[in-house]
Amino acid sequence: MIPQQIAHTIVDPKAYAAEKPVDDAFTWLRREMPLAVAQPDGFDPFWVVTRHRDILEVERQNELFHNGDRSTVVTSKTADEKVRSMMGGSPHLVRSLVQMDNPDHGYYRRLTQPYFLPQNIRKLEPRIREIAKSFVNRMAEKGGRCDFARDIAFLYPLHVIMEILGVPEVDEPMMLRLTQELFGSADAEMSRSAPADENEGLAALMATIADFVAYFNKMTEDRRAHPRDDVASVIANGTVNGQPLGQLEAMSYYIIVATAGHDTTSNTTAGALWALAENPGQLALLKKDMPACMPLFIEESIRWVTPVKHFMRTATADATLAGHKIAKGDWLMLSYPSGNRDEDVFDDPFAFKVDRTPNRQVAFGYGAHVCLGQHLARMEMRILWEELLPRLHELELAGEPRRMEAAFVCGPKSVPVRYRMQ
Repeated sequence: MIPQQIAHTIVDPKAYAAEKPVDDAFTWLRREMPLAVAQPDGFDPFWVVTRHRDILEVERQNELFHNGDRSTVVTSKTADEKVRSMMGGSPHLVRSLVQMDNPDHGYYRRLTQPYFLPQNIRKLEPRIREIAKSFVNRMAEKGGRCDFARDIAFLYPLHVIMEILGVPEVDEPMMLRLTQELFGSADAEMSRSAPADENEGLAALMATIADFVAYFNKMTEDRRAHPRDDVASVIANGTVNGQPLGQLEAMSYYIIVATAGHDTTSNTTAGALWALAENPGQLALLKKDMPACMPLFIEESIRWVTPVKHFMRTATADATLAGHKIAKGDWLMLSYPSGNRDEDVFDDPFAFKVDRTPNRQVAFGYGAHVCLGQHLARMEMRILWEELLPRLHELELAGEPRRMEAAFVCGPKSVPVRYRMQ
C-alpha cells in the first residue's frame, strides 16, 4: 500500500496546481513503489502505474484493460454512487470515445478520424496560419505586456477548433467558459460556483453539461436540416451500424471535440511560453535554429506540460503487470506526468530542453485510444510559434504564473509576461 500522504497527494487538485508536490510524490513512487495500490480516504483502492514502460504495457492491451467499465477518471466513492444513481447504473456522465471500448470505440472513432488525419488537416494550414497571425498581431498590440494564457493561448486553439466544429465566433466565449467549468470544477476561479461540498460540485458539473447539451441539440437540428462541411454535420448525420448516433453518444461527441479539442493545446502552448520565459538560453537556442528545433520543441512542450494527468483503466481478467498480480475488476491509474518524468527514459527529465531527442512522451496516450486530435494540435502549435518567435526579441515573466486546480486536466491559468516584439 502506498503511504497515505502520497495517496492523498496524487488525487489532490491543489497539489497539481502547485506541481512540486505531485512531482515529488511520483518521483518517490517510481523509485520505491513503481506499481502499488493507493487508497486515499473516501476512494476505492486503485493501482498507481508510474513508469513509462508500464503505462505503455497497459495502453497497448485494450481488451485486457478497459476504459468504460468504471469511471475513466479517479472518482470518490460518494461521487461514483451519485453518478450511477443519476445515469441508470453507468459510472459516466458522458459517453465519448474516452469512455468507450471496442467494438463501439472503433465504430465511433472512425466517424471523425478522417477529418483529423495529417493529409486532411494540411488543407487547413493556410487558414490556421491566418488565425495565428491575427493572435500574434494582437499580442504585439498589447504594448509589451500581457497574460499569455488568457489573452493568447486560451483563445487561439479555441478559435481553430470552433471553426472546424462549426460553432460561430460569437459563441466562443461561452464555449471557453463551459470548458473551464468542466475541467476546472475543483478550482474556485474556474468552476460554475464555489461548491461547499462534493454534492454541490457534482450539481454544478451537471449544470455545465446540461448547457452543452442544450446548445448542441440545436446544432444537431440545424445540421440535419442544413449539412455543412464541418465536424458538427458529421456527428449530426453520422451512423453506427446503420443507425443514427444515440442522444448521449452524440452529445458526448460534441462535448469532447468542443473541450479537449482546444483546452489541452491551450495548456501546452501557455506552459511552453512559461518555460521559455524561465529559460532564456533555451529560447535563444530555439530561435537560432528554428527549422531543426521546432518539431523537437513541440514534443518537449507536450512532455513538459502533460495536460492530461491521468486516465483510469479496469482489468477485465486476472493479469500480471511488472511482476504484480492484477485481479479482474482492479482499477488502475495511468499517471502520464510520471511517465513523462521517468528517469529510465528521459535524460535529466526535470529540465526543459527544446532540442531533446529522443522524446518518447506519452501525453497523447498510446495505442487504440491515442489522442484523435494529436496531428492538429502539433500543427496549431508549430504555426503559432513560426509566426511568433521571429518577432519576439525579449521575454520574461511579469508575475507569478498559476495553474488550475485539477487532478484530471490541468495547465496554466495565468502566465503574465513582459516582452519586446517587432
